[in-house]
Amino acid sequence: MTLIKSISGIRGTIGGQVGDNLTPIDAVKFAAAYGTWIKQQRNKEHYKVVVGRDARISGEMIQSLVMQTLVGLGIHVVDLRLSTTPTVEVAVPMEHADGGIILTASHNPKQWNALKLLNAKGEFLDANEGQKILDIAESNTMRFADVDELGKITINDAYIDMHIDEVLNLPLVNTKAIERSNFKVVVDAVNSTGGIAIPRLLDRLGVHAVKLYCDPTGHFPHNPEPLKEHLTDLSNLVVKEGADFGIVVDPDVDRLAFVCNDGEMFGEEYTLVACADYVLSKTPGPTVSNMSSTRALRDVTEKHGQTYEASAVGEVNVVALMKKNKAVIGGEGNGGIIYPELHYGRDALVGVALFLSLLAEKGISTRKLRDSYPSYFMSKKKIQLTPQLDVDAILKAMEGRYSNEEITTIDGVKIDFEDSWVHLRKSNTEPIIRIYTEAKSQNMADVLADKIITEIKEVANI
Repeated sequence: MTLIKSISGIRGTIGGQVGDNLTPIDAVKFAAAYGTWIKQQRNKEHYKVVVGRDARISGEMIQSLVMQTLVGLGIHVVDLRLSTTPTVEVAVPMEHADGGIILTASHNPKQWNALKLLNAKGEFLDANEGQKILDIAESNTMRFADVDELGKITINDAYIDMHIDEVLNLPLVNTKAIERSNFKVVVDAVNSTGGIAIPRLLDRLGVHAVKLYCDPTGHFPHNPEPLKEHLTDLSNLVVKEGADFGIVVDPDVDRLAFVCNDGEMFGEEYTLVACADYVLSKTPGPTVSNMSSTRALRDVTEKHGQTYEASAVGEVNVVALMKKNKAVIGGEGNGGIIYPELHYGRDALVGVALFLSLLAEKGISTRKLRDSYPSYFMSKKKIQLTPQLDVDAILKAMEGRYSNEEITTIDGVKIDFEDSWVHLRKSNTEPIIRIYTEAKSQNMADVLADKIITEIKEVANI
């Protein structure tokens, strides 16, 4: 059981001991710290925060605690109820709010939940802002409002539809071409809020949606991370239904992956590649992804005569580099599409609309589309951490072992070889070391990952 306090929010397992897990007391403490930080940003008469949640079993409890804590600070709350992470991000500036909180543990299993914190732009906090909230939480200096100054809660459950309106109004979303294509798509929403948002978006686009696990109960029918080994049911149903492709999203709908018409994975790394290919064909400009993402984005970007750059892992780092480079599209290889024309946040709804536009205009199958891109294969493995392991020392030792190769250390250690790479880093969301590799074949990527894991265990004496 774990409680992870980081600059991106607070994440933990439900139940257990205060301070060791995400208990009601921890939820109140960090909501109070966030609300206090909101009020420190500027002196004004009224403050407003948007709050939404995914369909996790613990979501209603945690949301009630968070909202009532903000009310106790004299902050007004806009309650989106069941929502998605990108919907909350869109809602914050539309509400002219001072910030937003999403109650979701993203791809983590059902026993997890989290408070993900946004600024007044509807974007994740940077490291400095996040640290201030952690400091406030530890200082216990929060001051609550007097009885006549308590905040009020307003319910607005229309924002998923408003979010869809914003997506459909984007100039690059070719709604007419999509409607003419008569697509049939299977949707796996892992019984969370994607089961509300994605079918509703498809219906507006004239796409026939076959629903699989779209009932937002929070009882995940399989591991909620959208990886191949978890998507057998989706792959089988795509083939059985003769669908054009399958869509899978994670519980809070900021990650997006596709299954081709033949039941094989399009590859979550290639979600961003395909969407970037479409955007670059219409609006040339730079692209950005993180260091753990496929080289294929660089290749496609250069094919369009544009420039690519990699950031440290983490949405806030990708967004910062996108803004600096004025990137027209970016994101993360885990299926996270960031399209600044709408907002600076990973958004599966935008990704679906851009992908459908690309497929409609090209008039080819998803299998043929995937085969048209440079072919790389990735292995994503991890080593569970124990308190005794000195991760920094392990990474330093691995850096030393490969000092003759191209090394990047802005985020863990990335070792670039001629035809492959490996990226080692400590996760911000789980007690693990992530080992990502990419090569020209799956076997080569797996072999490289296993070799690195063996070397890490040698270095760490485990």
